[in-house]
Amino acid sequence: MDSLSGVISFVKTAEALSFIAAARAMGISASAVGKNVAKLEASLNVRLLHRSTRKVSLTAEGELFYERCRKILDDLQDARAMLSHAMQEPRGRLRVSLPTIGYRFLLPHMNDFRRAYPEIELELDFNDQLVDVIEEGFDVVIRSGGLADSKLMSRRLGPFRFVLCASPGYIQRNGRPGSLNDLEHHDCLRYRFATTGKIMDWTLSADPAVTQLRLPTALTLNNMEAMLMAVIEGHGIAYVPDFLARQALAEGRLETVLDGHSDDQGQFWALWPSNRHLSPKIRVFVDFAAERFFPGSTTKS
Repeated sequence: MDSLSGVISFVKTAEALSFIAAARAMGISASAVGKNVAKLEASLNVRLLHRSTRKVSLTAEGELFYERCRKILDDLQDARAMLSHAMQEPRGRLRVSLPTIGYRFLLPHMNDFRRAYPEIELELDFNDQLVDVIEEGFDVVIRSGGLADSKLMSRRLGPFRFVLCASPGYIQRNGRPGSLNDLEHHDCLRYRFATTGKIMDWTLSADPAVTQLRLPTALTLNNMEAMLMAVIEGHGIAYVPDFLARQALAEGRLETVLDGHSDDQGQFWALWPSNRHLSPKIRVFVDFAAERFFPGSTTKS
């Protein structure tokens, strides 16, 4: 093959099943498209297209060749895009969706990000609902839990774990639980998932003395920030992510209880539409999030 013109003409014709439509897409004449395809067939010594006065269709050999050619042209387009993006400064609006409590690990670092990338305009959506990344036009989504959408690319940001905690006042009034069995005599604050309506389980390590743990529910909430305020105010024992309780624990407004009994660990991910290349603004944000939000964790996907 002397050039890519024959391959491009063939692929455009195979996709449109029309020389005229292929010519319109390429900005050349239909006869030029036909000649390019004919030269390609001659160089390969195989017929790729069936031609009639009414329609064009692929031969069996043409179908096989089309699949390989389509991949080659996609890879070529990606290579061009990557070079183009490498020459660009990250800029433009970046729409990011995060869980409601995501501001706790994101906002402390936003001044550094904005200083490093002043041409990026951040639009942050804090929402516990499961958003459709592509349909709702988000560039990046940060979520915890399992990954199910194959249309999205992903990168692991970092782990977190759950802790049992209560306020010093609550512990003074009700005592500190010494075993999992003791939880049956305490007020438990339970979280209800807004998306499913289910109550979140407390995943606690096995204890031979515990056959079936009953958790008396004093209060049910569907917002983790409200959960944090309720446990600080002394309404009971809560089961919350460590990064949510970290500041209150450091300030002495909360204390952990039953340390070593919580087995539950979570994982945060950055997700973005599975285009074949990353735009500069998405790439720098994901890299920044992986480096800064959960320092010391393994972030390779």
